[in-house]
Amino acid sequence: MFRGMMRIVRGRPGIAGRRWLPALACALALAAGTQAAAPAQPAAAAQAPGAPAAASADATAVQGAAVKASAGATLEQCVTSTQQLERSATFVGEMTVIPGTARMLMRIEVLERVPHEALFHQVSYPGLGQWLRAAPGVRTYKNLDKVTDLSAPADYRAAVHFRWLNAKGRLIRSQELRTGRCVQPAAPAPTPAGSTAPTASGG
Repeated sequence: MFRGMMRIVRGRPGIAGRRWLPALACALALAAGTQAAAPAQPAAAAQAPGAPAAASADATAVQGAAVKASAGATLEQCVTSTQQLERSATFVGEMTVIPGTARMLMRIEVLERVPHEALFHQVSYPGLGQWLRAAPGVRTYKNLDKVTDLSAPADYRAAVHFRWLNAKGRLIRSQELRTGRCVQPAAPAPTPAGSTAPTASGG
């Protein structure tokens, strides 16, 4: 189904990665400070018994939001055309380190759904669906896959898998995200040879 594919892989320390780690450290420090201060102030706790729990819940929400934002999957470009060779979809996966990360891995799978199918299925093609490793020390890891020669009518999207490993190679966390759809509409029916468009006649 696919005749060509281009993959560009790049991993580099990024501004987003550097900004995210201090934010998470501040959230952790805030949570730790709240928990340590509660036993030392029983009077305040007695007056407002729900306050420590609310502060802890807020800190947990901040940490959860930071972890959730550590990975992303997007459809960067969707090119439609009447010519099959010119149709393409570009998918991007991006991840940043979380505490304890020594190595990051990513795998991008391209999924297809044709009109008579209810669900997407994975497209088999050499080079797709392999685990790609970020270089040691990289804080923001980004991969781009562009697939070309797409069929029509059909919908395409990518399933992006993420893994974070510690220094011993053990899995800390894994996640799967899906991109938006690249819709390839049916090509217009060809005009029969020799036919002409109807013209209005006056009477």
